[in-house]
Amino acid sequence: MDTFYISHGAPTLSFDDSIPARPFLKAWQEKGLCPRPKAILVVSGHWDTSVPAVNVINGRNDTIHDFYGFPKHMYKIKYPAPGAPELAKRVKELLMASGFKRVDEDKKRGLDHGAWVPLMLMYPEADIPVCQLSLQSDRDATYHYNMGRALAPLKDEGVLVIGSGSTTHNLRIILPPGSSVPSWASDFDTWLKDALLQGRFEDVNHWDEKAPSAKMAHPWPDHFYPLHFAMGAAGENTKAKLMHHSWDMGTLSYASYQFTTATS
Repeated sequence: MDTFYISHGAPTLSFDDSIPARPFLKAWQEKGLCPRPKAILVVSGHWDTSVPAVNVINGRNDTIHDFYGFPKHMYKIKYPAPGAPELAKRVKELLMASGFKRVDEDKKRGLDHGAWVPLMLMYPEADIPVCQLSLQSDRDATYHYNMGRALAPLKDEGVLVIGSGSTTHNLRIILPPGSSVPSWASDFDTWLKDALLQGRFEDVNHWDEKAPSAKMAHPWPDHFYPLHFAMGAAGENTKAKLMHHSWDMGTLSYASYQFTTATS
């Protein structure tokens, strides 16, 4: 099982067919982009805690509508995927065995839109158990890469590991449809693609020092750390592949990546 970084962009991805990334995600099963998983683990840019936390849900996951000012029908969307309590316990076990001293269990939290928006397109039947793991935006990229590395065994246990964020994410600079991509966004996006495809993962872990326009592309790192997590979760001898690339609203890159180990 490979690991994946999915750019979920705006919540309107849930219904807006004009967003080019939508057909890519809807064709996930048809194109056989990965074997059908027994469970899914998602790290989303929308769950940020002081220490790692997993949601331990025995029934169906609630659908969290954690966005504001969007069309009313979006707040009625449900993605009632089963919880994955056994996976949550396994995640906690692996993290603590790797030196993470504390992993909290949240027995109420459902799925935020960083999880359910891409999953409703990838697996619309909502019949695969899903667990979320939080990120810690006050830590650095290497921390999240190491968090992923601790969970690398999951890919050999039938678990689909997804980091869900946005390759560029500066919501202060959103442009009208059809706008050309500003140089700061395209420079960062191209740098990341080149670094990943060339295997320069240490550069990616030090993106804030190495990448052009890093702070313009990500004023806050919460939507970028899921990439480092997915990259680490692939384990050793990893190769990256660009699966999809498109832009929306001028500055949102929907670049999505697949991470494959040499033995896959």
